[in-house]
Formats: sequence, C-alpha cells, structure tokens
Amino acid sequence: MSVATETASERLTFTPQELLDSGSYEAPLIAGGVRCHGGFEQDGRYRSPRMRHRGPAIAAWQARLEREGQRLVEIPKALMPPQYPNIAQAKLLLRHGVRDPIVRALTIISIVEGFGAIIRDVKVPDLGEWVVEPVDGTALAHLDQGLFEAHARDESGYRDEGGHKQMWEAARDVALENPRIPGDVLMRMMGGGGGRARSKAERPFPQLDPTLERMLQMMARVCVVEVFAEGTFDWGEQVLSDPEVSAAPEAAGGMVRHIRSDEKPHVEYLRTALSEVRARTLRTVDGDALPGRTVVDGLLHGMLHEMTRSRPRDQREDIRGGLAEAMQSAANPKALLEEFDALESVWTPPARTGFEPATDAA
Repeated sequence: MSVATETASERLTFTPQELLDSGSYEAPLIAGGVRCHGGFEQDGRYRSPRMRHRGPAIAAWQARLEREGQRLVEIPKALMPPQYPNIAQAKLLLRHGVRDPIVRALTIISIVEGFGAIIRDVKVPDLGEWVVEPVDGTALAHLDQGLFEAHARDESGYRDEGGHKQMWEAARDVALENPRIPGDVLMRMMGGGGGRARSKAERPFPQLDPTLERMLQMMARVCVVEVFAEGTFDWGEQVLSDPEVSAAPEAAGGMVRHIRSDEKPHVEYLRTALSEVRARTLRTVDGDALPGRTVVDGLLHGMLHEMTRSRPRDQREDIRGGLAEAMQSAANPKALLEEFDALESVWTPPARTGFEPATDAA
C-alpha cells in the first residue's frame, strides 16, 4: 500500500464541500434533454455524482467499525418483496399493447425518487448531548455535513441538474416512446392506495429525545426502502432493456443501471451510521442509558415487519384497480387476464426479520 493510499484510507473527517464534490467528467449525462448529475469517463464508463470523497469516506468509516469489532447492519435480501407486476407480467402487458399499468408504475417510481429530497430537512440533534461515546470521525458526525444533502441532490436533482426523478422519466419515455401519463397517478399515491388510511404510529422509543428518535426513524426507513429498491432496479432494467417491448433497450436499460449505481452509497452511508449508533449508548431525556442496539434493531424490526406485508399488498391493489380497464385495448382481454394471473409470483414474507428484540428471538 502506498503512503498516499494509506493516508486517504485512514482519513475520517471531511468537509461538506468535499462530500458534495463530483470532480470533472469527460462527457455529461443527458437524459430526456436534461443535463443530469453524473457523467462519463474517457473510456465511456459512467461515474456517479458526488463520489470523489464520499466513496472513500464511507469506506473509511466502515473500516473503522471493522477495526472496532463492530458488524455492519445487513438487511437480508430474502425480505425484499417482489415487484408487482413482476417482470414476466410486465413484458406480457407490453407485448399486448397494454402500457398504462407499466407507465403508471414507472411514473410512481420517478415521483417517489423526487420525494427523496426531504431527507435534507431531517433535523440532526446535538449528538454529543444524546450519544455517550464520541462520534468524531464517523458517518454520524457527517449526516448534516454533506451526507443528507448529497442524498437529496442525487434523488431529485439540484438547481439546473437533473437527478433520479428525471432519469426514471427519461428511461420511461425513451423506452415507451413518450407515453401518455395517467392523470391520477399523484392523486392515487397521496390517497394511500384507494384512500386507505393508517393511524398515526406511536413513538417506539418515547424515552429518547424526539429529534433524535425522528432522525433514526427516518434513517431506518430510508435504508429499508433503498435496500428494497434493488428489486425495483432489477425489474426496471430487465423490462426496459428488452428489445421486444422497449423502443430503446440500450438507452433505457443503461439509464436504470446508472441510477442503480448512484443508489449504492445511499445504502452504505445509512447502514454505516445506523451501525455506529448500534455500537454506542444513547442518553434518554431522563438521564438514563439505552443501548443503541436496542433502538436500531427495534426500529428496523418494526419497519421490516410492516413493509414486507404492506408493500406487496399496496402495489397489487394499485395496479389491479385499473388493470381490467387497461386490458380492454387488447384483442382478448379475458384470455390476457388469465395469462397475466398465471404468471403471478407467489411470495410469503419470511417469519423473522433478523432484528427481533432479544425476548422475541429466544
């Protein structure tokens, strides 16, 4: 190992400007006529944005955890619900000219990506007040010093630069030749899938400072969503890169691969910061101590248990709501629906999340 490499790998503190720095590119990424983040090297390889220092920083923080004998939080891939409609079902619909359900699904993905910018508004409390052990030189110490902001810019873009929202829209439009976008997509999303309302959840750890608890809840939820998004990327890439159903398989499939590359640091910094909390002790508002492991595992267990059950149901109900009507454009709607249903994936959520409280794990 060279001296330069060793020094870089041991560095643990970075400025916000460094964590937001992309460096220069040989060529920009243009998606749907919009200059997006990221760009291409001289050999044509895509390089994600804001990774000049962010990538080495995450690697250094993870290496520190390993040196301290702490493991990184790992969400089992077996918990990832399948996409609905699945790849085979989506391609079947497109082959028969039934595009509305797929356009709707892709549009929802792009809208959700745009909502990702809200992570920049997450309040970070005075960690020195609520975390017993020092947090210097950790991902935790950099959440409001570039990490949350970089994540927000990746998702929704920044100023005149597009992000994942625009990239998903471009992949959809080039693959499906600028399809008509259903006018009720956003309204149905805001309605929670048919207007189903969920009661406001109680605070899982009311003994914690509310700002700290909200921050950790958001981080745990976004981490789970980002891990589950791997299934969405696989679905999008396989569907949109199939020349039988896509008008621009290379461009559309490539765009999804670029997004997929950009999302990896999101998973890595979030699970790193959550692992750092898990390895520490939290102070309660009453001055008591609470193991970070109890909080992180409790939050992840609750969210995984909920999302592995609600997400498949919500996706299915949203698509089934207009499926029969959309199929009326096909030559034989009844036969198409039967073939579509025969391709449905059977999936049962695993009984355990891997983050059960100690009393449940016994």
